[in-house]
Amino acid sequence: MLNRLLTVFACAFLMVCPMIVCPMTVTSVQAQSDSQTDYGWYTEGDDFSPTRRVRISVANRLDIPLENQPVVVDRRSLPVQDAKERWINLVDPNLPSRPEPTIEELEASSGYLRRKETNGQAITLQLDDLDKDGVWDEIFFLTDLEAGETRDFFIYIEPYERGLFEHRVHAAIGNYGRHTVPFWESETMGWKLWYPHEVDLHGKREPMLTAYAEYSTNQSGYYMPWELGTDIMVVAQTFGAGGMCLFENPDDPEHPARASHSPTREMGLFDDTRYSYDVVFNGPLRSRIRVSTMNWDSGQGFYELEQDYTAVAHKDWSTVEVNFSKFLPRKDNIMFGAGIRQMMQEYRSVQKGGMVISMGKNLELRIPDEDIGDEGLNVSWQGLALVVSDKYNPDYVAIDNWNGNHLFRIPVTADLSYEYMIAGGWSQGEANNNEEEFIEYMETEALKYNNPPVLEIHGYESRE
Repeated sequence: MLNRLLTVFACAFLMVCPMIVCPMTVTSVQAQSDSQTDYGWYTEGDDFSPTRRVRISVANRLDIPLENQPVVVDRRSLPVQDAKERWINLVDPNLPSRPEPTIEELEASSGYLRRKETNGQAITLQLDDLDKDGVWDEIFFLTDLEAGETRDFFIYIEPYERGLFEHRVHAAIGNYGRHTVPFWESETMGWKLWYPHEVDLHGKREPMLTAYAEYSTNQSGYYMPWELGTDIMVVAQTFGAGGMCLFENPDDPEHPARASHSPTREMGLFDDTRYSYDVVFNGPLRSRIRVSTMNWDSGQGFYELEQDYTAVAHKDWSTVEVNFSKFLPRKDNIMFGAGIRQMMQEYRSVQKGGMVISMGKNLELRIPDEDIGDEGLNVSWQGLALVVSDKYNPDYVAIDNWNGNHLFRIPVTADLSYEYMIAGGWSQGEANNNEEEFIEYMETEALKYNNPPVLEIHGYESRE
């Protein structure tokens, strides 16, 4: 009876939802008859033999391989949606099955370690509740794809207990430097908002998570232990490692409106722009901070918005999603904006389409503190990058104001939202630590950002 009800529900869903577009994916749903495959059914241990699954296919549209490629599956695109978080397992049938763990491995990791598998390998996944209504909205995972490859996966739906996922990202709100500061990081790069709209950058010398040590001990990011990396950004009046703005007069790009630089910035709490911070989700594969901006009166308009900052495992970049809830300009022809600062000691910038890179040499990242006999901190090279998707038709402009910045003007969208990517590299990091490597990395990441894999959802299968 349960299977018949699920089949009826799936067919009804397919009739009303033929196409769903998700962030970084294009999702289509096919009829159930297309779902039957020759893949064997996954099992794990002596007690997990699931009976329900949905096959999905992920297609790389590019002629380059994709490593640790983010994939997003919208719950609304699935033929079975009323499944609790711990019922969801994701299996790659193309990967070798794990053998039975040794006694030593079990003693080190506990009985929650997965046991012997058949017909594929369970992979790390993350279920995220974006709107915090108690219902998960997305399945998120990473995969490798060869050039032009289409790869199948199975979402198995069955109550399950085992499985340990190591966190590769982190996000939190810290009381740091006597005010509230959000942090988000991957193991290769970290970001924080010392200023409420302009991003600070934290460089890692080797892969590790370091934000907890910084905000919990309240050590200055410049004076952390050497192995934990250091702050590598001077933000001051600039757009820092990334920031949004509005071009209320697009013909005057030197003076965009900025929430933290409003006419009321020297006034009290009730008159000035206000901000609140939240952690949307925290790992194991991606972590997200949400910043709500309220009461922003630019003098030429009134605005309120949310910004979502997301770190992804193994990536030197973060995405920034901007969504306006109140958008009341007093003039026509207003445009969205996003920017980064001209790198300190900038010697070269590269701009192609919606990508701009700024690089500096021989940077003094920390002014010497004579009180403690400090010698300062100098690095030989550092790069910043900003990518705005081609779909937004970004228009590049460089300005001299606020110490010099690289910006994109973006036409206002119908849903009052837009997104961009920010990234960084430095000479003391393990990868992308010089001009040539960083430019190549950003050109590749911009290409991937503009050409996400195609996700295809197939029908519901049951072996009951």
